Amino acid sequence: MLKIAGTRHRRKLLGERLGRAQSGLTKVPSCHADWGNLAPATGSALRYWFVMPIEDLQLAAQKIAGFINTLNKLGGMRLKFRITAGDGAKDPAGLEARQIYVELGGPDTPMLTQHNGELLRALETIAAQMLRLDQREHDLVSFDAASFKAIRAQELKMQAEVAADKVIRSGVPFAFPPMNSRERRLLHMSFREIEGVETASSGEGLDRFLAVFPAGKTNLPVAAPARPRSFDRPERHGDRRDDRRDRRR
Repeated sequence: MLKIAGTRHRRKLLGERLGRAQSGLTKVPSCHADWGNLAPATGSALRYWFVMPIEDLQLAAQKIAGFINTLNKLGGMRLKFRITAGDGAKDPAGLEARQIYVELGGPDTPMLTQHNGELLRALETIAAQMLRLDQREHDLVSFDAASFKAIRAQELKMQAEVAADKVIRSGVPFAFPPMNSRERRLLHMSFREIEGVETASSGEGLDRFLAVFPAGKTNLPVAAPARPRSFDRPERHGDRRDDRRDRRR
């Protein structure tokens, strides 16, 4: 099994395999998915007024299935998947305006959820770009694995409670690291249940983040947080420690 964390060679190998898998999409004449797992679109999916719906859900689902099959074949990954399109893909919690829902499983599932689901989100982003979705429309396609998003929602709720307590006690605004729109909505909803604080999103694109203020004091300045470190950072820290040990020798 290909591992994300490890040597630089493994990281380079993963990048090369992902690149081959993505470029190999043009070479896949048909999709080899189990179409018994593809739910037919029974109606228009939940949408926001500023988001254009996916015109052909069946074709879009086939493209995503082709991408995952190519990733398995050329990327050396071992993933199973089930794709649901249309009304069946709606998010029960109403946090995503998804029209296509992709559930991933298989031996390599742990790879997807490591490092805060970085690889899972990467595949989701590639799929959205492949369908030529605008950044505001990325919620139309949702990937999940091992109930990662439900678990993440609980983690964010606990983080919201801790941040709110900190802001109320100190009177100083708190900024969360940049995150996607779904997680920002999760935080906004969690803070609505907490008295004494207000929230607001700031920044643009991938740097957009959520800030927490004491109630009635959203005019207070708040510093923009740094982006979260990628999955290969822990090893680089280890590399620097090794370098320091080598210099001491």
